[in-house]
Amino acid sequence: MARIGIFFGTETGRTRLVAKQIGRKLAAQWGVETNAPLNIGRATVDQLLACDALIVGTPTLGDGELPGASVGLDQPSWEEFLPGLEGIDLAGKPVAIFGLGDQVKYPDEFVDAIGLLHDALLLRGARLVGRWPVAGYAFNASKAVEDGHFLGLALDQVNQPLLTEARLDQWLAQIRPELLP
Repeated sequence: MARIGIFFGTETGRTRLVAKQIGRKLAAQWGVETNAPLNIGRATVDQLLACDALIVGTPTLGDGELPGASVGLDQPSWEEFLPGLEGIDLAGKPVAIFGLGDQVKYPDEFVDAIGLLHDALLLRGARLVGRWPVAGYAFNASKAVEDGHFLGLALDQVNQPLLTEARLDQWLAQIRPELLP
């Protein structure tokens, strides 16, 4: 059985909580063991590469940026981790992305970090899975949208927290065949 790794960046802890929720669902619904969701700021490239498939999460910070030092975080996150993948070939490794954002307060950069993470991983050969429809959201623009779909699961824990559970269940059912061959 494939080993699925769950990695996340966070600022407030909301992304960590969703990552843990995903881990619990994988164990309960799929019977899949994963690593305990790991903060990417504490992860190594070897830990990421040891997994057959990945579920990665990120909030969108500032003006549509990945978490890291440039947006004032005290601990390392995606911004510091991604350069460590320079020269690493993720050829064909299935990766699903989820991201958190606030579509009311930041309607012009809603979940932009999904798009940034998507592009960085695609550049290294990852096989990105788990697009999600934009229906049911109210925002102006996002770097995470292509052809009417987010490039991963978009969650708004501030304005739509009651939709998270159902969205997670639907998204996990959608990505299962891609992550567990």
